[in-house]
Amino acid sequence: MGYVFDFKTAQQYDSWYDDPRNRFVSELEDQLLLKLLEPVPGERLLDIGCGTGRHLLMFLEMGLEVTGFDRSPYMLGIAKERVGHRAALYQGVAEDLPFEDNSFNIATLITTLEFVDDPQQAIQEACRVAKDRIFLGVLNRYSIKGIERKLKGMFSESVYNHAQFFSVWRLKQYVRQVLGKTPLRWGTVYSLPVRFMKCTRYVERCSLVQRLPFGGFIGMVITLMPRYHAGTIPLKYIHDTGGAMPGLIQTPTHSQKGG
Repeated sequence: MGYVFDFKTAQQYDSWYDDPRNRFVSELEDQLLLKLLEPVPGERLLDIGCGTGRHLLMFLEMGLEVTGFDRSPYMLGIAKERVGHRAALYQGVAEDLPFEDNSFNIATLITTLEFVDDPQQAIQEACRVAKDRIFLGVLNRYSIKGIERKLKGMFSESVYNHAQFFSVWRLKQYVRQVLGKTPLRWGTVYSLPVRFMKCTRYVERCSLVQRLPFGGFIGMVITLMPRYHAGTIPLKYIHDTGGAMPGLIQTPTHSQKGG
């Protein structure tokens, strides 16, 4: 079973943004998200692992129709206080979403894959319920901050002890296993220590720096493409001058995304 945030860790997660250094990091992450995803007002968005609703609020203010989904009832409780009745909230696991195929334009998993049992299945489900784009935001195992978190977890209890970290290459592998070859774009931010944020504020926003695969946060957007599956339909041909012979014809019976 993936990690479920309890009441204490949910509050700690929400209060993390009170530190100005953390707000700087979250702003970099959000700017990368919006740069890659390019959401359009009116689009339907599902935030899988919505946490305390910070991204729900951001998307609502941009004019999107938003739905939140999380495993933790404590996270959802804080999210409910934040967004009120402006977004529908659901509880459950990312690997088994209670929504119909193609219910949303966009699905996002922002620091969610770290805490699920089966990341590939979670991506598969996101691709099933979304019809246009998927955004994956994960913590980078090969970043300075990622190594620091791992070392810290060896000597003290931390929520990151329950997390799995990713790389650009591993994330691409999951996507290819689910969708095959499909258009995707990625970038990273938070390549330099946050204590130098006054000096790195502009460097971190540079496109060339964001193409380095070693930033603390990886953002990846996947464009979903329809894939056609051919089925066989038996047909009988009746001729006036001869006997009837069964025939087979190959024709597309339906279309779907995914592998």
